[in-house]
Amino acid sequence: MARFKRLDVYNNVIETGLVPLYYHNNLEIMKNVVKACYDGGARVFEFTNRGDFAHEVFAELNKWIEINCPEMIMGVGSIVEPGTCSLYMQLGANFIVSPVLNPEMAKICNRRKIGWMPGCGSLSEINQAEELGAEIVKIFPAKQVGGPAFVKGVTAPCPWSNIMPTGGTSPDPEGLKAWFDAGVCCVGMGSALFSKESIQKKDFTAIEKTVRDTINEIKKIRTK
Repeated sequence: MARFKRLDVYNNVIETGLVPLYYHNNLEIMKNVVKACYDGGARVFEFTNRGDFAHEVFAELNKWIEINCPEMIMGVGSIVEPGTCSLYMQLGANFIVSPVLNPEMAKICNRRKIGWMPGCGSLSEINQAEELGAEIVKIFPAKQVGGPAFVKGVTAPCPWSNIMPTGGTSPDPEGLKAWFDAGVCCVGMGSALFSKESIQKKDFTAIEKTVRDTINEIKKIRTK
């Protein structure tokens, strides 16, 4: 059962402007990564469903987070069909992110009022997703779809659309400015936040700093 209401999820995503996303099959590494993001100011985290028995890792992680990072809103990404969507919802996922637009997933999430952020690659798909109830749509892979220029092209005729690019985003100030100037409501970010070197060295302090610096940079961009 989700601990956070759908509106709380959306408001936190938009307010923070950053959705860190990551997966590792080692539960302890996942705990440390999420805690680093939490201490860095993130309040939303996307656990990516990319490995065998990933749902078992998520189940234990989500229980741990409720006690140790109580304000962290945990969701699950890389979901492409309603069966897996239902599985993670039963394990307490507060939102579902998908690389594709699957109307059947919309029905599952809407029935339980769980946030649903489908992947779109055209204005027509974004429009369809919004008709199905998506408050925030993910463009993926963001860089290949067209980058900030694509977002700007979409938000010109549809300024009401809330767009989250994932894939090709990075913490560098110039890149962040390009995305937010184009009109995104937030950015999804994975490998750029969690370098292999930091994970291998278990340098979670470095991850915490990167997350904090990224969130602060987003705040700075928005106030200009």
